[in-house]
Amino acid sequence: MPTNANFPDLADAFAFLGNSLLAPISQTSDLGLDPSFWSIFPTFNDDAVAEAVSACTAYAQAASKRQEQGENVRQAISVEYAKLFVGPPKPAVAPWETAWRSTSSVGFGEATIQMRHLLAESGLNASGASNQYADHIGIELLYASTLCEHIAVGSANEQVLSEFLQEHPLAWVDAFATAVAEAAPNGYYARLADLAARIANYAGRKQ
Repeated sequence: MPTNANFPDLADAFAFLGNSLLAPISQTSDLGLDPSFWSIFPTFNDDAVAEAVSACTAYAQAASKRQEQGENVRQAISVEYAKLFVGPPKPAVAPWETAWRSTSSVGFGEATIQMRHLLAESGLNASGASNQYADHIGIELLYASTLCEHIAVGSANEQVLSEFLQEHPLAWVDAFATAVAEAAPNGYYARLADLAARIANYAGRKQ
């Protein structure tokens, strides 16, 4: 864990990325389309994270111009989300840990059960409008956000976050981000997935 980690900022970053990857932009925040949002997004003095934030900024700037020209960018991004993570007939890129760590092509396996237990131990659950398996990338990032919040107020230690990141998101998020970039190289979610991977790697880095 980096010694200069800012846990409130990490909590906010993980929460934004988790929510953004858990549901299409039509159901979540469209802050990612605002260049000014990215101008204040934390980079944690990490070059890799800063590079990813710059890519998100460039996308938002281009999206603003597209909107000015009359394009419904939010709708296009929602369609992109569906093609990538929903289907039909199946997601172009599976958003569940199980699909990357076993022979299963769906999102229910050992990782799902482990995440269910972790969420339950924290008083959280994966139910609600998203109706997603517990090992969805968005849920894992939201759980990391919760751990950062606990660390910030002293109710958890940094080792818990490091171990979670190493055992879950970092076991598959790089491959996930690469697959998203290959499936939709010019898209919104390629930028978000890459940023999520870089922040997870930053926060889970062993000293």
